[in-house]
Amino acid sequence: MAGLGPSFGRGAMTNHFSDLKNADVIWAMGSNNAENHPVTMAWVQEARAKGGKYVVVDPRFTRSAALADIYAPIRSGTDIAFFGGLIKYIIDNDLWQKEYVENYTNAAFLINPDFGFDAEAGVFSGWDDAANSYGTADTWKYQIESQVPWDTSEGAPYAWMTAPGVPEFTPKVNPIPKKDPTLSDPNCVWQLMKQHYARYTPELVSKVTGCPEDKLVEVWETFASTGAPEKSGTICYAMGQTQHTYGSQNVRAMALVQLLLGNVGIAGGGINALRGEANVQGSTDMGVLFHIVPGYMPVPVQSKHADLTAWLDAETPTAGYWTNRPKFMVSYLKELYGSYATVENDYAFDMLPKLNGANHSHIAVFEAIKEGIVKGVMCWGQNPAVGGPNSGFEREMLGELDWLVAVDLWETETASFWKAPGVDPSTIQTEVYMLPAACHYEKQGTISNSGRWIQWRYKALEPPGEALDDFEMMHELYLKLKDLYEGEGGANPEQITKLHWPYETDGHADITKVAQALNGYTIADGELVKNFTLLKADGSTACGCWIYSGYYNNNDAKDDPTQQPTGSRSKDDPGGLGLYPGWSFSWPVNRRIVYNRASADVNGRPWNPDRVLVEWDGTQWIRNDVPDFGFQVVGADGVATPIPPGKTAFIMNPEGVGRIFAVGTGMKDGPMPEHYEPFETPVQNLLNGRQNNPGLTFGSAESVKPSDPERHPIVCTTYRVTEHWQTGGMTRNIPWLAESMPAMFVEMSEELASEKGIANRDWVRVYNERGSIEMYAIVTPRFKPFDIDGKTVHQVGMPWHWGYGSGHATGAIANDITPNVGDANTSIPEYKAFLVNVEKA
Repeated sequence: MAGLGPSFGRGAMTNHFSDLKNADVIWAMGSNNAENHPVTMAWVQEARAKGGKYVVVDPRFTRSAALADIYAPIRSGTDIAFFGGLIKYIIDNDLWQKEYVENYTNAAFLINPDFGFDAEAGVFSGWDDAANSYGTADTWKYQIESQVPWDTSEGAPYAWMTAPGVPEFTPKVNPIPKKDPTLSDPNCVWQLMKQHYARYTPELVSKVTGCPEDKLVEVWETFASTGAPEKSGTICYAMGQTQHTYGSQNVRAMALVQLLLGNVGIAGGGINALRGEANVQGSTDMGVLFHIVPGYMPVPVQSKHADLTAWLDAETPTAGYWTNRPKFMVSYLKELYGSYATVENDYAFDMLPKLNGANHSHIAVFEAIKEGIVKGVMCWGQNPAVGGPNSGFEREMLGELDWLVAVDLWETETASFWKAPGVDPSTIQTEVYMLPAACHYEKQGTISNSGRWIQWRYKALEPPGEALDDFEMMHELYLKLKDLYEGEGGANPEQITKLHWPYETDGHADITKVAQALNGYTIADGELVKNFTLLKADGSTACGCWIYSGYYNNNDAKDDPTQQPTGSRSKDDPGGLGLYPGWSFSWPVNRRIVYNRASADVNGRPWNPDRVLVEWDGTQWIRNDVPDFGFQVVGADGVATPIPPGKTAFIMNPEGVGRIFAVGTGMKDGPMPEHYEPFETPVQNLLNGRQNNPGLTFGSAESVKPSDPERHPIVCTTYRVTEHWQTGGMTRNIPWLAESMPAMFVEMSEELASEKGIANRDWVRVYNERGSIEMYAIVTPRFKPFDIDGKTVHQVGMPWHWGYGSGHATGAIANDITPNVGDANTSIPEYKAFLVNVEKA
């Protein structure tokens, strides 16, 4: 999300699973999709049957690699070097999609002349060592050609600002960047990118990554071939890309490659994040991350947003579709607080919790427990005792709490942390509560898959015993809190007592009422809106999550999900591209491939006539997908007038183009990706003078205990196996799955095993400064030693599904030895590259 959003405007998968069949080249990197996302392989194989290539780059010869046309090895944590070399290869060999790059990216935009990158210091201009940040990054900004104020006059695009009920905020002035269409100005993005990646030669990239030069070039040549206008290439990634201290920049690097090749917005293209859970996309859509509210709007910050006007002034961009953010925010507040939210009280903006400037990510929560700030925790369907980084430290911190509530199907390691091996329960004062939860087939509601398809899931049977579904629990908790605040008062009781909560029928929580709220409706009559284009900033509409608007919009069957777009199950595929527009609902507005204006040239002619998403026929737009651009104007009389082709292909970005250079996006570690070594590494950074990402988070925390490369010289990564799921809370309690994959193991090369005197199935110890764990050794040719600038570097891998809390399959916890350091932008932990040593136990 933090890499895709700054590049394209949205932080979601650009295409969808069935679209993989349209690709000429499918590249899996940071994803073992054959094993961990096996449904994708049906579409991969369909593409291959039509002549497409499947490329896998991974430290290990995985099940995906076994099916690949090309496999290339790579040392964990060196993806940016690999992609940087590809960028140079594309430029040097003139393989970029010129018309696409010139019109649909910011390649021609001019950057502040003071911008630069100091390769010796390893930082971009503006780095402040004392503040440990780039601050406002003034030198990363565009040179400005002119300023265009918003037109708020009657009938103008921003006339809605003057309507009664719209909160006051300052009309924006849109700065128009200077451009050099020739791409020759030394300060244009194209030249800056070209200069930046000039260092990434095949020889040097090979020394950094450990991938042989011939394999590098084979992968680069194969994927760069998709830069031909009629071709398409897609990149599939997962946690192997994101779980690094520069994970967001890994994703940005993929974005640069795809923009150069013209692979964004087209059938068979894009950057496709393969989620490891059925509803990971849905959870972020709903704002479970600490810094966003539903629909990817920023959570207010106390020091920055004193009132709603301040929030609107600061968070409404000068151009692009996000200029509608006031409509989405006011509608969101109206759903939260209903009739209590009025223009006079700032639509109850004061009731929204405000950030205090501190990091509140997963790692930060446990650091806050250590500091005595956090006294109680609710773990809702989460098992940090196994899944958290440096999980031994996290279990220790659970013992420092006053209370812990664990909501899950049965007792997990988190619920039973006080029973962990070596723990004396008498020393634990934490009061632990266990709330039994319903499984996914014991409740109804929507899930949103990786491709943004919001699908209604129906209840198959009632949950057993006292188990309740999550919403029923939240409903009861809310009602109890409301009673207590109304009866006893407390600090800011209206925050609870004034909540708008009409989500029950006949005294029971009703998830269809929540669906209606998320879709949005008009306040006056309660009628569901067709989609978010009808939301208003004047308090006349309410909407819990604007991007979902349209998924539940049938006013004739409000209580029947089967009659709603989200419950639709049509298998029709009019364009033959696997879009299946009648199967569920894809946000936004049922669009299957976002940025699809980029699938055609500036005149509206498709790059590939056989894969048409949208096409201008001279008088109107032919549409196989919902257009991701302004394609028509609907008058007051309901008559639609087509809009001829323009160049705005990325409507969420103020510039209307994809960003090779990330200007004004809040990226905390650089406007272009740069290679840094992982927090723990056995080698020196060969590409610049800075060893680690300067913006990484929690690197100085006492709990981290960095590993000494002299004592722990082996690179380690964690991964998954097909037979188990996440922390194993479900699968390790199922006998046949536990039997098929019964024990924890560490996988290592034959060369390392020989060096250590280890045989297959030996009991071994894997250790570093954070801990020591024991397991079986699997000696396999799937790992090979890497040659890193003449130094032999070994890598091992461990699955992370085991723990002590199951009677069927117990084992060591891999995350006991992963580092609790985070990405500069998201603070996601660096699970995928850290240091260990291995010996026979």
